[in-house]
Amino acid sequence: MDVKEAARTAKEYVANLYAGEEIMNVGLEEVEFDDRSNDWKITIGFSRPWDRKRNLATALEGEIPARSYKVVCIDDDDGHIVSLKDRLLTAAR
Repeated sequence: MDVKEAARTAKEYVANLYAGEEIMNVGLEEVEFDDRSNDWKITIGFSRPWDRKRNLATALEGEIPARSYKVVCIDDDDGHIVSLKDRLLTAAR
């Protein structure tokens, strides 16, 4: 499996898994290959409808919904999904 196939698999998996939640702005964020476990770790970001802020200031300025980030772990040998985990961001110092 090459990097493009791993990224496409991860995006499709997240889109299908969260289809009932009407996620939007689904996009590739990070890619990592782990030589020891022979797994791809692909971070996918997306927004959910309930993450939108609803106030006058955001209506006037344009709305940028919050994003969720998930790390999809994919076995390189057969392409099956090993896990899906939250990717928690730390604040920059």
